[in-house]
Amino acid sequence: MHHQEEFVVSTTGQGLYAVTRQVQAIAARAGVDIGLATVFVRHTSASLIINENADPDVPRDLQAFFERLVPEGDPLYLHTAEGPDDMPAHVKSALTATTLGIPITAGRAALGTWQGVYLWEHRRARHERRVIVHVSGSR
Repeated sequence: MHHQEEFVVSTTGQGLYAVTRQVQAIAARAGVDIGLATVFVRHTSASLIINENADPDVPRDLQAFFERLVPEGDPLYLHTAEGPDDMPAHVKSALTATTLGIPITAGRAALGTWQGVYLWEHRRARHERRVIVHVSGSR
């Protein structure tokens, strides 16, 4: 059995946007007891991560670390036509993930107690980010 849905995340700039609720809802609508949810972001300057969902300092610290790791304005970058945050956004996306695989157990995404799924916006401007969740499994 296969089920696929797409949803949009409206971002307001750089940062982590929780999408666990959307992923769980799609997993439930898929109607499988056991399987796999593949979560995919359809962009090259945003990414997906699974990380702590309880302490709001975690997303802030991750953002601060990546700003230090991949700074804007590095003279190394040749691709600058789309602004100073574009090439760093591509690097950050390459260092994280555009696809996540999450097991489905008892009809739910089998995330740990403190795990949440996040879309990570790497650009400063607002964007409409499209995320596809494909669930495959059996009843």
